Amino acid sequence: MKLLQHLVNLIFPNLCLACNESLVSGEESVCLSCLADLPYTNFHLRQANDIEKRFWGKFPVENATSLYFYKKATTGQHLLHALKYRGEKQLGIILGRQLGSNLRQSSFYKDVDMIVPVPLHPQKYRKRGYNQSECICEGISEAMQIPVNFSNLVRLIENPTQTRKGVYERWENTKGIFGLVDVSVFAGKHILLVDDVLTTGSTLEACASALLQAENIKISVATIAVA
Repeated sequence: MKLLQHLVNLIFPNLCLACNESLVSGEESVCLSCLADLPYTNFHLRQANDIEKRFWGKFPVENATSLYFYKKATTGQHLLHALKYRGEKQLGIILGRQLGSNLRQSSFYKDVDMIVPVPLHPQKYRKRGYNQSECICEGISEAMQIPVNFSNLVRLIENPTQTRKGVYERWENTKGIFGLVDVSVFAGKHILLVDDVLTTGSTLEACASALLQAENIKISVATIAVA
């Protein structure tokens, strides 16, 4: 069986989704060299960090972090592009595991009760076939041993794409587009709200607005990248 797998790998080699080099045994979707080269933020170890400050005055955020800094034409961009547009769902789980491992080592996230992804509208979900934020949540859940709630925070409106919109336009574009199926599910819980990339924060702010319908809720935020 191992011989057959070696032959398959020779004919159809597994390549790193970032650098396109062949993966070696033990590597999955992305090589260790590319993972090591990512510009990690380490914000999971710091409160009042730059990401957390982005939400000050917008909603009461407990903690906020991103795995790495996003820059164009870099490994980080290639990985997110593969996750979001090339159907590489497993990559979301891998990056989620890495983010979850960081959070598990931080005292700031010890009391998180539930992980919640930023939802896609059903129409977009059907078109793409998956929600990349859900994949990231699966990886975080695996690392932290905390459950994911995929169904209670929902997108009510399919808003136009955020790409090429300014800060105010993004905020206008996301007002009132999320809601809760049952507010009691999140009552008294510390929720970790998860997305792939943090840009202006307008989408996460809109999600938080919906989550705050639940009584005594606490909200932390985690993303794979921050722009």
